[in-house]
Amino acid sequence: MILNKVLNHPGGFYEYKLHDFKSNEFCTSKFSSLKDYLHFVLKNCPDSYFRSGPRSSALKFQLPQITPVNIKNHDVSILAKYGLEINKERYSANHPKVQNFMLENDKNTIAIEVPIWLKENELSLYDEIFNSKEPLTGHIDLLRIEGDKIWIWDYKPNALKERYASTQVYFYALMMSKRTNINLENFRCGYFDDKDSFVFSPENIQLTKTTQDLVQFIRN
Repeated sequence: MILNKVLNHPGGFYEYKLHDFKSNEFCTSKFSSLKDYLHFVLKNCPDSYFRSGPRSSALKFQLPQITPVNIKNHDVSILAKYGLEINKERYSANHPKVQNFMLENDKNTIAIEVPIWLKENELSLYDEIFNSKEPLTGHIDLLRIEGDKIWIWDYKPNALKERYASTQVYFYALMMSKRTNINLENFRCGYFDDKDSFVFSPENIQLTKTTQDLVQFIRN
């Protein structure tokens, strides 16, 4: 029922897991390309993309258009609290405590540590924003299907103090949109811990010359 693949990518070993039953249940015709992608990377993840180049988790700039909404007692925060407690003996790190509990017990979580990438030719201003021609890569902490939307979630142990998490999660959603050819209007984004969650819609974010200037300012 749970399929997995250990990915030896820079930064550590990432255990990508897919709940096959739930992916079949939730990824109906509207999201069939998502299911295809999730199965594709089990056997065909392009590991070379991940060995160098920009990483979404390392992006350190804010996108001013994103205004996350803070939600207390969201389902994901409640589940995180349970995961941290129930899995405290099973895992030493907090990420797998939360991720595995949700994959195994939350009806909407279909995958964890999902590998994802974006190529230079798939985004205008790519070179200017990332200062690279190599693919942008990352691993999505949690993938959920809820309310006919694909939710991209990032677990952040101190979510309230995060400055760049919304940028990182936005690019996860953009990458998944490109990989699956599913429009961004079908995605929602969020980051969370066991107390707070922050959510936003990625569909109206425009990466323009202003974004390029902002990134260059931060770098300099």
